[in-house]
Amino acid sequence: MREQAGLGKGSGQHPASVPVVLITGASAGIGEAIAHRFAAAGYRIVAVARRQEKLDALARGLSHLTQVETLSLDVAEPASAARAVRFALDRFGRLDCLVNNAGSGRWAPVHQTDDAAMDEVIDISLKATFRFCREAVPALGHGSSIVTVGSTFGLIGGLDGGIYCAVKAALVGLTQTLAAQYGPQGIRSNLVAPGVIKTDMTRDHWDLQGFRRLNQEMTPFDREGTVQDVANAVFFLASPEGSYINGQSIAVDGGWTTTKFLATEALVADRVLPQAAGAAASL
Repeated sequence: MREQAGLGKGSGQHPASVPVVLITGASAGIGEAIAHRFAAAGYRIVAVARRQEKLDALARGLSHLTQVETLSLDVAEPASAARAVRFALDRFGRLDCLVNNAGSGRWAPVHQTDDAAMDEVIDISLKATFRFCREAVPALGHGSSIVTVGSTFGLIGGLDGGIYCAVKAALVGLTQTLAAQYGPQGIRSNLVAPGVIKTDMTRDHWDLQGFRRLNQEMTPFDREGTVQDVANAVFFLASPEGSYINGQSIAVDGGWTTTKFLATEALVADRVLPQAAGAAASL
């Protein structure tokens, strides 16, 4: 098995045997949290993103834990995946895990989605992920893994989801076919589907009543999801502790996708029938 955990600086292990993870979209939000989680376990990191200044800050922040190599590129460019995998092998001589985190979040109903918006989401979230998997597979050995960050909206439909939901659902299919095709070689593939997580991109929305009703008030677990929640799930699936998990899509959403939960506040909202509001008030 090439996967190893708990390998930090000063562990006494020869550097060449320390596992390597390549993370796309690594410079902020969920990707940054994923990088921190792998670094805490001692993995050497290849961090890929567009903004070099953010990558530099990430590398500085993790320098006391592990070695971080950064590569600034646009994942949507056709040559980027091959370049990133080659960069990882040139720097470290091995690749043990690929984390596909880069994505695009365009929201609009189907009838309002033009080709430019459709192509942007497909290029960044689907084509790039496919290419990174294609280029990484020959470099991955027995005990290696691929983890893709998708969305709960790839597991269920969503209003105004349009191309976003379609592409996230496609990532579920890609994950399953990777698991079937390369599982016999000891390469596992899984997907983490976050719910609405509080990041810089979503932070302002949490103050909107409609947003909270749609998300937090329909989630049985009464707190907001964090980037650390997602990073922990990604790391578990990539690590030896998840070594018999393959082809799965794991929602990190507090139960939002798998229950028909409504908080009392949502049940007494104006559009709910009066009798339902009365029943909720008696609880």
